[in-house]
Amino acid sequence: MTTTFHSPPSALSRSVLTGMALTASVLMLPGCASLGQNPRDPLEPLNRSISQLNDGVDSVALKPAAIVYRRYVPALVRTGVSNFFGNLTDGWSFVNSALQFKFQAAAENFMRLNVNTFLGLGGILDVASELNIERHKEDFGQTLGRWGVPAGPYVVLPLLGPSTLRDTFALSFDRLGDPIRRVEPWTPRYELYTLRGVDLRANLLRVGDVVDGAALDKYSFTRDAHLQRRRAEIFERKSDEDPNAGKEPQADGQPADKPAGPAPKK
Repeated sequence: MTTTFHSPPSALSRSVLTGMALTASVLMLPGCASLGQNPRDPLEPLNRSISQLNDGVDSVALKPAAIVYRRYVPALVRTGVSNFFGNLTDGWSFVNSALQFKFQAAAENFMRLNVNTFLGLGGILDVASELNIERHKEDFGQTLGRWGVPAGPYVVLPLLGPSTLRDTFALSFDRLGDPIRRVEPWTPRYELYTLRGVDLRANLLRVGDVVDGAALDKYSFTRDAHLQRRRAEIFERKSDEDPNAGKEPQADGQPADKPAGPAPKK
């Protein structure tokens, strides 16, 4: 049985419909749960419940698998696996860099993809990094953000973890740019998905231990770190031009850390 790549003709329409369904589901959630006090996280009670569910799945499945993977798989092999999956993302990063008019980043992502694919044994060897060709990770959520689409409320997705309304909608488009989804038949496709998930979790083992030990409230720490990282990924080149760059607007249109009006005179 051979493994082939297949792209169904209706993939785009199905992805758009999936994104719309995800977005509509999130929009309807406030009617099913009490609202939180944080304006960036109005669904906090529900998000905390989903986060606890994700932590439970992680503790009984993902984390143990990642520990075994890290303990028994040689470091050289793990590095090759990480390089391979990283190389698969460079093509979609190239597309999104170009859509954001980040032409230098697009060129470097394109060069990385070609160098590592043809000289790095399909991406197992990271030859591009040895040549100082930088990787610029971009996704469709960042593209929407660069063109002014607001992040919307913070949401926690089952199994997928922290996100925002904008990034939830963008997930369906990001799926279009994932080469693994074109692998046929389905058995090796889901084996690759599983291996990628375990490899990613193994790379985050130390980070997870630090968060568990340092954060008084793991949920709030994870939420604030995620939102800050996403703002930085979208607005990193605007910070010198606009003092409010990287600050997601609130419901009243003000940046996140800007007061709603002038301070009262004394």
